[in-house]
Amino acid sequence: MSFQTTETIQRLWETFLRDQLAAMPAAERQKFEQPFEQRFSELLKGAANGEGRDGFLDLVGFGDHGAPDFDKISYPFITPDFDDAVVPSQLHAAAELYYIYQHERMKIFEVVDTLLRLFRLGKMRIQRGPGARGLYLLEKWTPLRYKRADRMVAYRRAFNYGTAQAPAGAVTNRNFHRQMVGFMVALGQYFRDLLIGEVIRGGQLIEQRPFGSVATVQRIGLDLRYALDRSTYGNIFSLAMETGHHLKTVLQLLDAPDIKKAFDANTKWDVVEIVSNRYLGGVAEPSQRAKMAESGRRILQFIADNDFKTAIDPILFQSVVRPMGAHAEAWVAAYRMTPEGRGFPGVTPALQSVLGVRQAA
Repeated sequence: MSFQTTETIQRLWETFLRDQLAAMPAAERQKFEQPFEQRFSELLKGAANGEGRDGFLDLVGFGDHGAPDFDKISYPFITPDFDDAVVPSQLHAAAELYYIYQHERMKIFEVVDTLLRLFRLGKMRIQRGPGARGLYLLEKWTPLRYKRADRMVAYRRAFNYGTAQAPAGAVTNRNFHRQMVGFMVALGQYFRDLLIGEVIRGGQLIEQRPFGSVATVQRIGLDLRYALDRSTYGNIFSLAMETGHHLKTVLQLLDAPDIKKAFDANTKWDVVEIVSNRYLGGVAEPSQRAKMAESGRRILQFIADNDFKTAIDPILFQSVVRPMGAHAEAWVAAYRMTPEGRGFPGVTPALQSVLGVRQAA
């Protein structure tokens, strides 16, 4: 179809859409807005026949009919696909790696290394129980696993966390933390605004949040997803899978009855606290880190699986994202209690920072 014909369809469609919506009752318009927009996109895509090289050949006069006028040149419809060009498996691996990182900050791996040392030196009163057997197997498997240095490099590449030197030429996700905080804050702010709107509701459509709030969440989510995708190539997937299984084994080991008895502990977290205080210079906020690990992983999984379509219906977006609101609020509340989060500037400054808005001096 020629460019002139396509342009005519666009003009007539807007007139048709305006007339049809004006003839409908206000309560029914919402049901047809999204289908109309989808149908318009389908019409444009179906009308285009300049996706190959024929359109260019017609333009320069090498086509079957010589050099046609500009208004007869086929319309080149280009499908936007940048936001879809990510590898979901890498993003899911990044979510697992974030969960592992928070347990690294809780000193879980250091606690187990300490238990192995005490077991080897005979300074822990266990012999043949499940904990002793687990420590023996863990020590034998250690040479086959990724080392602590490998984990530190992975955290640096994916999240820009830690002080390890990133490999030369590797992509480092330098803005991860700022974008992560910004997404959590934007999501929490969206539902706080929604709650206020529901409290003061006075009209039928007031529960539909302004598009700006939706756009903010979508924009930061897309940026976060893209940056994670380009910084998690290489061994991040295999490291996250292997270390995830290792962490699961470690947590089960810490819950062994003979190990808990050796430290007069009731739970595995008591073991972590006692060993940290006794041998590692103090405990590392396990309560806050556990919540950040849980909620942070869920949010990153949501970002990995959500395409953040621009024209999504606000009510549909609200329903899809609602379960994430509690996770975002829980993450921010826990983050503010950690050493790095005690300087949290608040919701508005954090959003202004991640969106690039210049703050007043």
